[in-house]
Amino acid sequence: MSAHAAGWVLRSAVAADVEVIAELRAMVMRADLERLGRYDEHRVRQRLRDSFSPQHTSIIVIDRELAGCVTVRPAGGRQWLEHFYLAPHQQGQGLGSAVLRTVLERTDAQGLTVGLNVLQGSAARRLYERHGFVVEAHDPIDVFMVRPPGAMAGAAAKA
Repeated sequence: MSAHAAGWVLRSAVAADVEVIAELRAMVMRADLERLGRYDEHRVRQRLRDSFSPQHTSIIVIDRELAGCVTVRPAGGRQWLEHFYLAPHQQGQGLGSAVLRTVLERTDAQGLTVGLNVLQGSAARRLYERHGFVVEAHDPIDVFMVRPPGAMAGAAAKA
């Protein structure tokens, strides 16, 4: 478990976290998936269940309450940032940036490239761009982004 000055903690996920995270995913992604004509009440939860990896997932906790989650999973020669969800009442307060900064400091220290995909039109894309991610590819549903190690320093210098 790692505690941060802003009052949030990252703890390792356990198998029992899967359902609460599936519900969080459904809530957080609903508007974007509906906008894209892709929302399915069952599928949005099942996709999380099918790919849930407790050993690569951290739960974000504030005052003993689930505030979100993030997965960083190795695959294809890079780390994949997945299932990064914040409870709606925790969004827009800097928590996402703080958690992302912590995750990227770890991958930078290991010299690892990070990849992710975000839904077309999602506000989350701006968060990722602020932290040094650039578009690698896209399709009508997803935008695939990549960030080489140390890119945050370059992104901050441009800001």
